[in-house]
This record gives sequence, C-alpha cells and structure tokens, in this order.
Amino acid sequence: MPSFDAVLEPNLVEVRNAVDQTAKEIGTRFDFKGSSAKVELKEKELTVHGDSDFQLGQVIDVLLAKLSKRGVDIRFLDRSAKIEKIGGDKVKQLVKVKAGIDAEAAKKMQALVKQSKLKVQAAIQGDTVRVSGAKRDDLQAAIALLRKEVTDLPLSFTNFRD
Repeated sequence: MPSFDAVLEPNLVEVRNAVDQTAKEIGTRFDFKGSSAKVELKEKELTVHGDSDFQLGQVIDVLLAKLSKRGVDIRFLDRSAKIEKIGGDKVKQLVKVKAGIDAEAAKKMQALVKQSKLKVQAAIQGDTVRVSGAKRDDLQAAIALLRKEVTDLPLSFTNFRD
C-alpha cells in the first residue's frame, strides 16, 4: 500500500554552520566589540548570550539571517523560553531546535487528514506521521493539504513508497 511519512527534522549541519558564521560576524562587528555576545550550540539547543535585551535581539537577528541564508527554516527554532538575567546586566536565552513532531501536533495532523474526506489513513508512529492510501494521487492531495494547513511547522515528506 502506498505511503509517506510527514517528519520534522532540521539539517543540524547547516544549523552548526550558521552558528559558526554568526560567531564570526559577532567577532568582527563594531557594535559587539568588547561585549559578551555569543551563540553556543549543544546538541539541539542554542544558548544566546548578550549584554542587554537589545543586544540579545541583535544577536538573534544575525543568527536568523545566517540560518535563512543557509536554507534552514526559522520555524525550527523554539524561542518561547524567557530571557534570563545572569550576573550584572548580562542576559541569555535558550532557543531549542525542534526535531520530531510532538504528540499534540501529530493528533492535529491526523484529525486534519480524517476530516479531509480523502481516502487515506494517518497513523502516528513515534515522532512521525505516516499517511497511507490506495492511490498515489490521494497521497499527493494529502501532502498538499498538510502543506497548506500546517503552517507553524516546517514539515518534510519522506519515505514515499509506491
């Protein structure tokens, strides 16, 4: 039976390259001279440091620009963490790189496919959603539906089997 997987997996190599380019630009820019502005990457978490809230925003802007240039969708970043004060007036923010579809989003996608009246079934398998159906055209319609309706996640579609 034909099927495909809807997944959420960032290109971590490009994320690493963007972080390295951001660090290089921070080192050369005049407005960051003598400051503690930096970006650190540990597995799937970025830590952004700055001397003030404004400077932290500047560092994040540089990072987002570098990610965009490298072809990494900025919707992979979860910037919901609060800005923390760390000694004096220095601040930091934790930015998580999303990987894998969480249960709530997977249920939403599954319900969306069921409500579409397409002759396909969606099943949640760990952090992916597998959609299977009898016809390839129905699967392509399901891909188009998911791309149109799920705008908050940068979905990619893999493992297309015929």
